[in-house]
Amino acid sequence: MGSTEVVLKTTELIQLVRDILRVAQSHQKSYDDRRQSDLKFQVGDFVFLKESSWKGVIQFRKRGKLGPRFIGPFRISARVGMVACRLDLSDELSQIHNTFHVSQLRKYVVDEGTFISLDDIQVDRSLNYVEKPIAVLVRKTKALRNKMVKLVKVQW
Repeated sequence: MGSTEVVLKTTELIQLVRDILRVAQSHQKSYDDRRQSDLKFQVGDFVFLKESSWKGVIQFRKRGKLGPRFIGPFRISARVGMVACRLDLSDELSQIHNTFHVSQLRKYVVDEGTFISLDDIQVDRSLNYVEKPIAVLVRKTKALRNKMVKLVKVQW
């Protein structure tokens, strides 16, 4: 076997690997393109704002996985380029810059129970607030092997 035959097989293998990679990238791109959607917001629309963009700055309700993902709604006051919007934020959020990338926004769908009203929240100097219960909905006692556990369902 000569060196030209080895080089020929090596170049064929390289071309085969490139073709396989190109096919795999094409498949992945088609999957990603199906999930993509253009985010179009107009001035005057109402949007929710993703809460995770300022973790540690302001905490709303519970921390961790039970915390709210979005807060608002806020009105879009101006477009800044193709991918950013300026929002009309409340006075409690005045320490946060009011321009956000569209990936941090979600379209507001009219439903009274889907957002946290910032008017009801009293924020202290450390940017925390106290949540007060509205009513006790259900009380029951659960019997374990050697003790009784009281359970209470509270509406916040």
